[in-house]
Amino acid sequence: MIRIAVVEDDKEYRKVLDEYLKQYEKESGTKIRIQYFEDGEDIVEDYSGDFDIILMDIEMQFMDGMTAAEKIRSMDEEVVIIFITNMPGYATSGYKVEALDYVLKPVSYYAFSQRIARAVSRMKKRARKFVSIPMKGGMRRMDVSRICYVEVFDHDLIYHTLDGNLQTKGALKDVEQTLSDLNFFRCSKGFLVNMEHVEGIQDNDAIVAGDRIRISRTLKKNFLNSLNDYMNEVSK
Repeated sequence: MIRIAVVEDDKEYRKVLDEYLKQYEKESGTKIRIQYFEDGEDIVEDYSGDFDIILMDIEMQFMDGMTAAEKIRSMDEEVVIIFITNMPGYATSGYKVEALDYVLKPVSYYAFSQRIARAVSRMKKRARKFVSIPMKGGMRRMDVSRICYVEVFDHDLIYHTLDGNLQTKGALKDVEQTLSDLNFFRCSKGFLVNMEHVEGIQDNDAIVAGDRIRISRTLKKNFLNSLNDYMNEVSK
C-alpha cells in the first residue's frame, strides 16, 4: 500500500486529485491510502512520518508549501515530495527540499499519472524500512538498517544508530513489537538488538557495532537461535 498525503487548500482541486488517485489506483492495481490536509501548517503540526508521497500545493493561507516542505525535510529525508502549482517559477526552488517533481495547474490526468508512476518507481528502488521515533517537539523518521540497538535507561529509550544516539520517552516492549518483523531481538531485559549489526559473540556478550552488550542467561538460547537463523537467511 502507498500512503499519500494531499496538501491542498482548494476544495475543487482536492476533488480532482482524489479522482485522479482513484483512477491511478484502478489502472495500476496499486492500493493507495490518502490523507488530506488543507494547509501546510496542518501537515507539519505533529508530522507522523507515515507517508510515502506528499502532493503539496505551494500557495496556501497560513503556511506555504515550500516552507512546509523544508520543515518536513528536516524530519523526513525519504518521503517523496511533488509540488502542485500554477507558477512555473517555483520549480527551481523545489531543489532546495529535494522535490522529485512538480505538476502545473490545471492538472491533466496524464501528467499527474506520470509523476505518480515516477514517485512509485523511486520508492521501490529505495526498498528500505523506516520507523518513526517520537522526539521532543516532533518526530524523527529513521532508516531501520541504521539502528544498531535500542537501550532502556532510567525510563528513557536510547536509540544507538550509525548517526549517533537519539533519546526519547517510551517503552521497550512497544519498540520490540514495532520492530519484531525486522530482525530485532532482545538479548536482555534492557536491550533490543538489530541482528544486522551483530559482529560476534564473546563470552556472554554480543558485540554490536563495536559495543559489548550483555546477553542475559534466560534469553541467551533464544537470542543465539535467532542470530543463527538470521545469518542463515542472509547467506542464502
